Parts: sequence; C-alpha cells; structure tokens
Amino acid sequence: MTNSREYFKSAISVDNVVFGFDNGDLKVLLIKRGEEPFLGDWALPGDLVLLEEELEDAANRILYDLTAISNVYLEQVKTFGGVSRHPKGRVITVAYFSLVNKNKLNPKASMFAKEIEWVSVKSIDYLAFDHFEIMNACLAQLKQNLKLKPIGFELLPEQFTLTELQLLYETVIGESLDKRNFRKKISKMGIIKDSNKYQTGVAHRPARLFCFDEDMYRKAVEEGFTFEI
Repeated sequence: MTNSREYFKSAISVDNVVFGFDNGDLKVLLIKRGEEPFLGDWALPGDLVLLEEELEDAANRILYDLTAISNVYLEQVKTFGGVSRHPKGRVITVAYFSLVNKNKLNPKASMFAKEIEWVSVKSIDYLAFDHFEIMNACLAQLKQNLKLKPIGFELLPEQFTLTELQLLYETVIGESLDKRNFRKKISKMGIIKDSNKYQTGVAHRPARLFCFDEDMYRKAVEEGFTFEI
C-alpha cells in the first residue's frame, strides 16, 4: 500500500497568459525573473497557490502581486503536470489566460518580477520552465474562442474601423481573410453599429468608425444566434 504522505510532497501553481493587441501585433505580458530558478529569464506571471486559496483567487492574486494588474477576466485553460517541469520538485500548474486592451492597463513589476514587458508572441521561442508550451496552449485556445465568440472586440478601442477589426482577426488566427466576405459576415451579424464618426489625424481618406453593440449581441444569442468567423 502506498504511503499517503507521498501524495503531499507536491505543490500546485498558477501561470497566467495575458494577451494584448498592439498596432497589428499580438503580444503577451512577461516578467523577467529576479530569483532562482531561471534567474534573469523571461517567464509568465506565475507562482505557488497558498494552502487556503481557491485556484481562481490564486490566479488573480498572483497576477496582481507580480504585475499590479487586477480586475481582468481569467479563463482556465489546461493543467500541466510534467514530473520534471520544475527543478525544485513536483509542481503541477494550472494555466489561465486573459484577453485585454493593453492600452487600458499600467503593469508594474513587483515581488520577484525584476522587469515586466509586453512581448510580441511571434518573437518568442523560449521561456522559463515549460512556459513556452503553456503560452502556445493558451494561444490555441484564444484562436478557437476568437472564431466562436466576439471576444476580439475586447482588444480594440471603443471605436474602430472595419480594417482594424479584420487585422485583429487575421493577426490572432494567423490567416488572411477575404475583405468582402469578412465585412459581409460582420454586417449580417448585426452586432456592430455605426458611430457616425470618422478617423481623424490620418494621412489617408478617413474611414468610418464602428463600435460593438453588446445589447444586440446578447439579444441575438437569446434568439439562437451563433458567432462564427
């Protein structure tokens, strides 16, 4: 019979993958570790869960402790339990991801986060621990969600052009979309409304600005509407 004490020699952690959209580029919020293990390496904001904490509470606390960010929606994605994923012992981690408008946040490095930075996802090929794998798993979930839910509007300013909206989807999904078909789909959904305003301060012909109509979206869902790009 296995000694039950052996089951209490592992720990649980939470790692947060926070995505933001910036000038046509998808970025992720990273910290530079100021302590071992992986001193000086870039990593996801993550830490151990306290014994009395619920997982979701831990995810929010850890994100705030390391980046000073609070009040963002975090979605649980997957659990990573590789035996050797942490050099100090058996640590099982639960990954959460968030989609934010980075221009509305002011992250600041604290605790063992020596630095903090928004880094282009496409430029990353290594992160501490197994955080590169975790980031890619959350990116895959983001792409899936983006096709089926109107979460992409969270990354845009309150008023946006249809070109900006299409660029967002193309950047995250990693596919080129036909301009005419994309606009036709969006128009038929009836979930964006004309703001009756145009771009200002641009060198080209100002484009019309639109905004997401959350009330119309909720009403459409109640009537059986399915969002799909």
